[in-house]
Amino acid sequence: MEKENRKSPRYEEIGRIFAPELCTLPGILDDISATGCKLHYSFPVVVDLENEYEIKIQPLHNSDNNPLNLICVPQWVKEQHDNTFIGFKILYSPDASRLNDFIQHLQNLSKNDIPDII
Repeated sequence: MEKENRKSPRYEEIGRIFAPELCTLPGILDDISATGCKLHYSFPVVVDLENEYEIKIQPLHNSDNNPLNLICVPQWVKEQHDNTFIGFKILYSPDASRLNDFIQHLQNLSKNDIPDII
């Protein structure tokens, strides 16, 4: 399997995505990094690749109940088996510092998942 060339580590994380400008129904977060996220809808969604979207992410491992408020621009869209997958680049956002704290939290969780070698 080929390794992806990314600026920031990506963390698998599940959560709900609220992007009313994109769709009135919530989407599902697949993964997130300090610079982007991948999400999907379980039905077709029309995405304007030239538009910026305000999205609210309610991740599973968030320490508080407040969603992350992020400004994003879509980088790619893929339709597969009636699902719409979207890769977003995160622009400077109102919750940039909370996003950084959350990414640090995910990084700490991933370190704890590595088993000790005896």
